[in-house]
Amino acid sequence: MNKAWWKESVVYQIYPRSFKDSNGDGIGDLRGIIEKLDYLQELGIDVVWLSPVYKSPNDDNGYDISNYQDIMDEFGTLADWEALVAGMHKRGLKLVMDLVVNHTSDEHSWFQQSRQAKDNPYRDFYIWRPGKDGQEPNNWVSFFSGSAWQYDETTDEYFLHVFTKRQPDLNWENPKVRQAVYDMMHWWLQKGVDGFRMDVINLISKVPGLPDAPITGEGKYQFGGQFFANGPRLMEFLREMKDEVLSHYDIITVGETPLVTTQHGLEMTHEETGALNMVFQFEHMDLDRERDSVTNLLVAKPWHLTALKEIMGRWQKDLETGGWNSLYLDNHDQPRGLSRFGDDGRYRVESAKMLATFVHMQQGTPYIYQGDEIGMTNVAFPSIEDYRDVWLLNGYQQAVEQGVDPEKVLAMIQPTSRDNARTPMQWDATAHAGFTSGEPWIKVNPNYVHINTQQALADPDSIFYYYQKLIRLRKQHSVIVYGTYDLILPDDEQIYAFTRTLGNEQLVVILNFKAETAVFRLPDHITYTTQPELLISNYEVDPAQSIEQFDLRPFEARVYHLTN
Repeated sequence: MNKAWWKESVVYQIYPRSFKDSNGDGIGDLRGIIEKLDYLQELGIDVVWLSPVYKSPNDDNGYDISNYQDIMDEFGTLADWEALVAGMHKRGLKLVMDLVVNHTSDEHSWFQQSRQAKDNPYRDFYIWRPGKDGQEPNNWVSFFSGSAWQYDETTDEYFLHVFTKRQPDLNWENPKVRQAVYDMMHWWLQKGVDGFRMDVINLISKVPGLPDAPITGEGKYQFGGQFFANGPRLMEFLREMKDEVLSHYDIITVGETPLVTTQHGLEMTHEETGALNMVFQFEHMDLDRERDSVTNLLVAKPWHLTALKEIMGRWQKDLETGGWNSLYLDNHDQPRGLSRFGDDGRYRVESAKMLATFVHMQQGTPYIYQGDEIGMTNVAFPSIEDYRDVWLLNGYQQAVEQGVDPEKVLAMIQPTSRDNARTPMQWDATAHAGFTSGEPWIKVNPNYVHINTQQALADPDSIFYYYQKLIRLRKQHSVIVYGTYDLILPDDEQIYAFTRTLGNEQLVVILNFKAETAVFRLPDHITYTTQPELLISNYEVDPAQSIEQFDLRPFEARVYHLTN
């Protein structure tokens, strides 16, 4: 396996709107991030990924871009961005920007031109079609509910938007679109960007003809993912991007790729023939939720540890032959991983540390989402008025219009809302958690009084310092980065255990995913010639205790280092 700095790195995601407000307008900004660079350096991370900070009317919190080469007014100026990247590079931190090129905002100048006339030079930058029998061109449903087509009376045609109607899809079949995107990427890379996280990048190739989706559920509009995800020209487009742009810089690239298999992942990330360093896959994110058949909202469902083992193990083993994994449990589009897979009550600290061990000890590049390192949790706002997520608000309105009780809908969406991850970063116990001196754009989680960075930095046994140790161990032990992964105890519904092996070194990672105690027995095939070393644990462990068999306490995590 080839060594690379991005394999050895730990990435920290910042959602700028909710990270730190420097001017009291209630919205996080670039100057606020600059204020906290020393904090990030103390944590020990290597790379910061910024969710979009480009010019945007904010229909989908910045993922609807109106100008790719300027900064959103709420976040600051291009000069602020230049100060941020300079401050990061001075501290040895790298910057990853979000690349959102499946779609633009409907306020982008390209789209404003495109909608003016059918013969406009920019018309073919987007996907326009005439109606069919007085209806939309096909029956696709948007990810944000309703039709994926929007009628535009200026030219009596429809444009495709697989997200909101204010996010028209770019037409990647047009080489001028691709060239415009590559020129923009070069511009940012020459300004000092160290890589890109590519938003829904596997949706850029659509099946020719845009056929109707098969009818698999109720309602007029149907999910057409098989026709717009992992399309026939995807790898051609990505390899062209690599040839034109990516191969000219030493950068980190990660593709956000819904609806992918491990084979897609390997094809995209293969060291010799692929185009990207790694991808975000979502199989494990679908374990504990499903679409409600009546409302089409995402609702929580029970999940099983053996299913998590199967998914993670398959990605570990299938990409072992030349690809690379991204490792994460939450981000700006997901509820808090601690509330989903751990215990955000009695065992909040223990389970936060256990889940961090789970992520950081697999093969791949770990991602920390802002607040993970202090154990931030989901929030249950009492009113729909407190929520801001356009996806959730559209679904809520649709469900209520169908006659579902509003209180029932609210209870359904609280555990799955994207706003769980978007509440402001909790810096201290002062008003609004020290995030802003004004009124925050979304309410702070009320538990900020006892969950905040000031408290974490003052407690030597805090989640923050546990993350710091995990990151430090990664620098000290190549087996954590490059060792192969092998699952042990595959059928156990409480203990998730696996090994990592590199040469004569082996790690044994033992994790209790439940609030009950469990007995761990070391399988006979795992041997060692010297006394096992306990690298990290989230409880005090008696040094004389044998690795052969021991009781695991609620949400306990241990990592042993063995040599043969």
